[in-house]
Amino acid sequence: MHVPLLIIGGGLSGLAAAIRFARFNPDVLILEKHSRIGGLNSYYYRNNSLFETGLHAITNFAPPQEKAAPLNRLLRQLKLKRQDFTFHEQIKSDIFFSNQEILSFSNDFALLHQEIETKFPRRAPGFSRLLQIIKDYDPFQAAAFRSARTLLLTTLDEPLLVDMLLCPLMYYGSSLENDMDLGQFVIMFRAIFLEGMFRPEGSIKDFLDTLLKQYQELGGKIRLQATVARIIHQDRKISAVELTNGEVITCDNLLSTIGHEETLAALAVPPLPKQRPRLGFVESIFRLPAGCRQNLTQEKTIIFFNSSEKFRYQRPDHLVDFSSGVICFPGNFQDLKAQPFLELRATHLADYGSWKALAADRAAYLAAKSETAGQSKLALEKIIGNFSQDIVYEDTFTPLTIERFTAKKEGAIYGCPDKIKNGDIGYDNLFLAGTDQGFLGIVGSMLSGVSMINQHILSRT
Repeated sequence: MHVPLLIIGGGLSGLAAAIRFARFNPDVLILEKHSRIGGLNSYYYRNNSLFETGLHAITNFAPPQEKAAPLNRLLRQLKLKRQDFTFHEQIKSDIFFSNQEILSFSNDFALLHQEIETKFPRRAPGFSRLLQIIKDYDPFQAAAFRSARTLLLTTLDEPLLVDMLLCPLMYYGSSLENDMDLGQFVIMFRAIFLEGMFRPEGSIKDFLDTLLKQYQELGGKIRLQATVARIIHQDRKISAVELTNGEVITCDNLLSTIGHEETLAALAVPPLPKQRPRLGFVESIFRLPAGCRQNLTQEKTIIFFNSSEKFRYQRPDHLVDFSSGVICFPGNFQDLKAQPFLELRATHLADYGSWKALAADRAAYLAAKSETAGQSKLALEKIIGNFSQDIVYEDTFTPLTIERFTAKKEGAIYGCPDKIKNGDIGYDNLFLAGTDQGFLGIVGSMLSGVSMINQHILSRT
């Protein structure tokens, strides 16, 4: 079998790349190793009920009239009609720190701006200077690493405010410990604070089904449970991939969305030099009766929290660090259809190595998962009140779970700490898209796939 374009990975970046290419040439094939598409943003069933993985909220909200906004640009590139979707904006979210400082924000940036002027009045001029820097900075130009934390401390001169601003951006998109590359910071600041968060009507399955339908109607093909064993190449030219069943598929161009190191492993070339630690997470889902909603959520969409004296965004030296994290209420978006349950999703930093050490002892691993869920509840209840007694279903994912179902090395959802913005890893017809290109979030991930097709593939045809 031969195709002009072969894409490894049926996550959002792979799907978006495939749709973009199929608009001009339907002869494209996606290879997905699992039985479902979606990658980091997918779903599963328990007790005949659908549970989403990955999706808390989509960043980069924009109204239809903002034609140049990433969301609307993405829809145009994929030839998807905005009116075919119903988008629900967040209600309000909080950044909650242990000193009882709270910064609220919504899709109206004026709220966060007013919060900072009220609660950090002496830092208001510095914040205005920061906004101008963000406005003028082009995060997509190749540039050496520049510390966002250093810039923030210099501009704002207030460590607490710096940590509070970094907390949501790090949890929603930083692969570095305790800092962000300035380009990544600018991307995430715009995506979360200046544009805002939303979710589509329905579940992630509905969203994925829409993308897959668009792709297949354009003539594209996808194969599930098709695992790539190796990428066949001569020097810097890719000729084919071999699947684990021995089948060989030749191609003119190859787009890999599985990650930089994962792609190098398939190429059978030496691995990268030792890099900075990858960041792993645990996530617990708690479902409660719908009647608990008002008492717990107070109409909040997401709460980013830190309960320790110093905010630590780093790989812990034990299983989980419960001192900070994210509490998401996926049902709390404006005008979203009411569900017969209330769902809470809790995310904390985790150490892959500690979880890996338990892998051989199933009983110890399950006990650690149960203990993690219990400790997570305690951390959350200090912020939103008691709810443990009302839980009707719960589940916990560890870095091992994420590694198993997404193939991300060490279950690191934000991938390699060092990004390759142009997707070029030194091969004539092989390019990266997705997390290790540095585009984060659902809209960012999809734009990553589209941009690589536009820049490297369509430009040659």
